[in-house]
Amino acid sequence: MLDVCLLGTGGTMPLKNRWLTALYCRLNGSSLLIDCGEGTQIAIKENQFTFKPIDVLCITHFHADHISGLPGLLLSMGNEGRTEPLTIIGPKGVSYIVNSLRVIAQELPFEIKFIELTQNIETIQIKDYNITAFKVRHTTITYGYTLQVNRLGKFDADKAKALNIPVRFWNPLQKGNSICDGDVVYEPSMVMGPARRGLKLTYCTDSRPVDIITKQAADCDLFICEGMYGEQDKTDTAREKGHMTMVEAASIAASAKPQPAQLWLTHYSPSLYNPEEYQKLVRAVFDKAYVCRDGKQTVLRFIDE
Repeated sequence: MLDVCLLGTGGTMPLKNRWLTALYCRLNGSSLLIDCGEGTQIAIKENQFTFKPIDVLCITHFHADHISGLPGLLLSMGNEGRTEPLTIIGPKGVSYIVNSLRVIAQELPFEIKFIELTQNIETIQIKDYNITAFKVRHTTITYGYTLQVNRLGKFDADKAKALNIPVRFWNPLQKGNSICDGDVVYEPSMVMGPARRGLKLTYCTDSRPVDIITKQAADCDLFICEGMYGEQDKTDTAREKGHMTMVEAASIAASAKPQPAQLWLTHYSPSLYNPEEYQKLVRAVFDKAYVCRDGKQTVLRFIDE
């Protein structure tokens, strides 16, 4: 299962009850963060998460409302005793940007590894996260991210018994490992059924609607997308600033084939004091849409769990 929490839903500047953009995911004891706006540390604590398990940080782009919380977060991770390396993924130049911010966070007890994105679409596997980074359209180079959790097929105990595979090898085979026992080699394909449907989450903020977002959102368990403006008369403003309206985000979800199971809207303009007033408008376009506030959480589970 994948735990998901919208730590912050604000764009441009924090408000009294709205921190800047960040998403927290947790899988098998490892945490992944997308973006790290101002207030991310506070939001992590408010939602009873911790800093130390964060193994991966995906940065969409280098505007301040998406990275301004990073130096403090790194210091807090070190103060909690982290010594394992942290992987930071982001557009080309991410190592320079992060190391520049580290002028005020120089002493860290862990290594930072960087993955710099240069292609339109790139795939990365870290721990149990299968990450697809895809370039979108903003006023600067920006990426969205899809997280997928793959799932092996069912283990066939009857077949394992029929093949006289020792019980001590069953667990490694279920995990996809080949086993050598003297001259005999046992392969997972001997006892495992076809791969089952896993989990899929797609996250995109700061972009105009583009085809790649629709493709990535298809068949998602959860599609999280910016809805910078709720007002219908702000479409031109959204276009000019490289953002999208709530209705445009809902239209992406509605046109994806298959459609995502649900859409969470986030990254609101500070002028949008009450985003929920546009819930009815958005659901007229995509009926599984939610206009979210900070702290919105869910647990994504495999279909038969």
